Amino acid sequence: MRVYVFACVYACTRVYHVSVCTVSGSGVLGGASGRPSSLPMSGFSEARVPVNEIRIQPLLGVAPLGPVQFTKERMFHLAMLEASHNHMPLATDSERTRTTVPRNPCNTPSYHHQHPPMQCDTFDFFQRLSPETLFFIFYYHEGTKAQWLAARSLKKQSWRFHIKHMMWFQRHEEPKLITDEYEQGTYIYFDYEKWQQRMKEGFIFEYKYLEDKELV
Repeated sequence: MRVYVFACVYACTRVYHVSVCTVSGSGVLGGASGRPSSLPMSGFSEARVPVNEIRIQPLLGVAPLGPVQFTKERMFHLAMLEASHNHMPLATDSERTRTTVPRNPCNTPSYHHQHPPMQCDTFDFFQRLSPETLFFIFYYHEGTKAQWLAARSLKKQSWRFHIKHMMWFQRHEEPKLITDEYEQGTYIYFDYEKWQQRMKEGFIFEYKYLEDKELV
């Protein structure tokens, strides 16, 4: 005597229909009474057998053995993949840096500079610029290599960018209070609306608003 199990899966309803029947050498036996049916072995599709319905969790359709806890190495790889997806290179990253093209070119006397200075797109050149010039480049050349070089030069001069106020701050003196979340003291900041450096006493600089990415 052999036992056959027929299962039909309906993915849209997530219902598994399981049919169980007992088969002897002569045909299909119905129920526990063992009475043979009139159908031959080839008539399985036409046999009337009881059908039971069970419901399983949708997750078991994807992971029949249940959820598996990721290892630290696996979590690290997934984090690296997500970081790579969020920082995919752009087509412009492979392009050569272009020099500034004036919108309204005009003829100037020969004793003026006719071409940009040599190596004007290097970090050493930007370090020789004044803070006001660096502020101008940072706020008016957004999304360019010049803005990146200006920010790097300002950080080299102990300026720190506040991502909430969108301003550059510099310590005027050592903070009077330092905690794990903020520091309080007197700061000099650059006001881009009035285009001047101003002083703020008793300012609380929260570290969560500090732009602390390494610009290398």
